[in-house]
Amino acid sequence: MQDRAPHKNPYSGLPDHAFWERSVGSVPLFALDPMVGHAVPDAFRLTRQTRIGTAGSCFAQHIAERLQESGYRYLVTEDAPEGTTPEAARARGYRLFSARYGNVYTARQLHQLIERAYGRFVPQDRVWTRPDGRFADPFRPRIEPDGFASPEAVEIERQAHLAQVRCLFETLDVFVFTLGLTEGWQAASDGAAFPLCPGVAAGRYDAAAYLFANQPVEEVIADLTAFADALKAVNSQARLILTVSPVPLVATYAPRHVLQSTVHSKAVLRVAAQRLADTRSDTLYFPSYEIVTSPEGAFRYLDSDLRSVSKDGVDHVMRVFFRHLTEGGDADALPASSRSLHEARREFAEQAAIICDEELLAGGSAQPWLGVSSSSATIVRSRSWAGAFGSLRRMLRSPR
Repeated sequence: MQDRAPHKNPYSGLPDHAFWERSVGSVPLFALDPMVGHAVPDAFRLTRQTRIGTAGSCFAQHIAERLQESGYRYLVTEDAPEGTTPEAARARGYRLFSARYGNVYTARQLHQLIERAYGRFVPQDRVWTRPDGRFADPFRPRIEPDGFASPEAVEIERQAHLAQVRCLFETLDVFVFTLGLTEGWQAASDGAAFPLCPGVAAGRYDAAAYLFANQPVEEVIADLTAFADALKAVNSQARLILTVSPVPLVATYAPRHVLQSTVHSKAVLRVAAQRLADTRSDTLYFPSYEIVTSPEGAFRYLDSDLRSVSKDGVDHVMRVFFRHLTEGGDADALPASSRSLHEARREFAEQAAIICDEELLAGGSAQPWLGVSSSSATIVRSRSWAGAFGSLRRMLRSPR
């Protein structure tokens, strides 16, 4: 009787990262790396000479900050006047991003930003009046804490700003954009998209003049595509890295629970970002959203308000970013907080050592995330680690 060949199916032989248990369920939080298995094209490998620009939601400010501290070439075309203190510069919107455009939450805002910079879209809303009688730019209503003295001052500052936006788009090599929202407010007259609803920081809300808009996935894809095409038209070598902010909505205007709106919004943005990454050679997706909102990350990487991303979460995101997208890899990543990596690794190694010897008798596979200092605990059989992982998870979830 002939031996029968082992049964094969399309999943047989797939690498560990294709299976939940092997790459998520049996991996400690600090070792989670959703970029494993993704071949990063050489064009997206950032060098010390790569000119990197950023824009996006509030979470994008973390990426901008870490890139500025890393020694890589973070491109800033609109900087604070000489003599401005770091605190004052930040309050006025300098160096939060590569230019002083403030938060760009939606794909529609991003598309309109490049269209406004090149004069192809001139919104009818030119200035908003603040409650104190001073004036604000509708598209950057918070960049001047004290407001502007006149509408003319708003216009002069806007034209100077848009000139620096053009400079940014024409000279950058890689643009990192963090998608934050699908919900927003637009002018009924021309569809101009604002970062804040009129009446919040400046302007006056008028239900006939301003409309709530919640972009469906088709519109997000269209706006991102239009922006990418416009960027390539002025900078043929530009590459685009898209990521999705893990920060939930602070409020929703849709007629449903804010949790439903958050999940809907992030799902739409995630699908849109993937569509561009799948169809354009100049676009890459980076999974910061997945790292922070992973089953374990939700316990460790969101602060008590369940919105703000903790330092540990930012550390983890940037470790993965540097590992896969920079020439220096792990060596260039900023030091992680002790709880997010060093202590967690030590605690896991201690748990692993309890059963390591007997597991070695049955053979096992390497677990490099334990670190070279973990001695014999670096070789284990993953399916027998439920106790060790459970203990580590409880420690990581507990308040410190």
